[in-house]
Amino acid sequence: QAEVVLRRIDGVLELLPRARRQAHERIIGERKVENAEKILSLYDTDVRVIVRGKAGAEVEFGNTVLLGENRQGLILDYQIFRESAPADSQMLFGSMVRVREGTGRCVEAVVGDRGFASATNSRALEESGTYDGLCPRNPRRLSERMQEEKFASLQRRRARTEARIGILKRGFLGQPMRAKGFEHRKLALAWGVLTHDLWVLARLLLKQEAERRRRKAA
Repeated sequence: QAEVVLRRIDGVLELLPRARRQAHERIIGERKVENAEKILSLYDTDVRVIVRGKAGAEVEFGNTVLLGENRQGLILDYQIFRESAPADSQMLFGSMVRVREGTGRCVEAVVGDRGFASATNSRALEESGTYDGLCPRNPRRLSERMQEEKFASLQRRRARTEARIGILKRGFLGQPMRAKGFEHRKLALAWGVLTHDLWVLARLLLKQEAERRRRKAA
């Protein structure tokens, strides 16, 4: 324990000159500091700036995580990024490939928010035979597609993904996550996803058993 504490102290002392220069630039010089040069935490140097652009959360700090779930709520794919994550639209097909490799099945339909939508992705989905349920960026096009029963159903299902993120964070990862350092967060996320999926599978089995008993009684 003493060695751990001493390493942490040494790490902070090593960063202090950079932190002092950064404070001088921002406070005294009133100059912006590039994100790549910023020290966001003296205790966790793997934290990054995440621009969300949402009311009350314009900017957050941490590491971006990509999650992909199926209809039943099982998380089939996840990825955590040490550096700034690429645009959502660029992550779509990498996720689909990992799902195919992990399950041995192709994705029949994909749904996501407008960040994943692009003309390139739509063409590629059509060529692959996967139903395109991505939310269009154009409001008029969205209104048109909402007339499609399957598309509207998938969009309603997409709204539950935010709840899935909340369940994973609050129920299995902790909020805030206590793991320090990228590698520890990566490991904690892996255990969290595994435990979450076991929990979901157990609930599905209980539901199937209850339905079987109901049919038998009827």
